[in-house]
Amino acid sequence: MNQRLSLVSLVVADYDEAIAFFTGALGFELCEDTPLGRGKRWVIVRPRGGAGTGLLLARADGPAQAARVGDQAGGRVFLFLETDDFNGDHARMLAAGVRFLEEPRHEAYGIVAVFEDLCGNRWDLIQHKPTQGRRTNP
Repeated sequence: MNQRLSLVSLVVADYDEAIAFFTGALGFELCEDTPLGRGKRWVIVRPRGGAGTGLLLARADGPAQAARVGDQAGGRVFLFLETDDFNGDHARMLAAGVRFLEEPRHEAYGIVAVFEDLCGNRWDLIQHKPTQGRRTNP
C-alpha cells in the first residue's frame, strides 16, 4: 500500500490575505479556489512544482478556531519548506516582507532559518546538504 500526505489544513483569518501571502511572499501556486457557499471556500496552495503536500487554507469558523489562528503548534515550528536554493529564496522572501526570526544557521543537515507566516505560525526554510536525506528526528 502506498500512502502520502496530500493536504494540511491551515486555519487563517481571511482567505484573500492568505492567498496573497502564500502566492506573493512565498511564491506558492494557487491550485484551487472553489466557493462552497455561505462564505466558505476550498482554497489550496502548494509550493511551486506541485508535487508535494498542499495547504488547505481554511478560514476560522467561530471563536475557538479564531483563537488558534497563528498558534496551531503552540509556538513551535509547524511546517517545513524545503528548497534547493536557500540563498535565493531567503533573499526573495525577505524582499517580500517575510519576517525571519533568526539569521540563517548552518547545521549538520543543511541551512535553515525560522520564519513566520502572515498569521504568526512558525516555519523552517531549509536546504538539506546534498548527502543528507530528510531528518527523521526533529
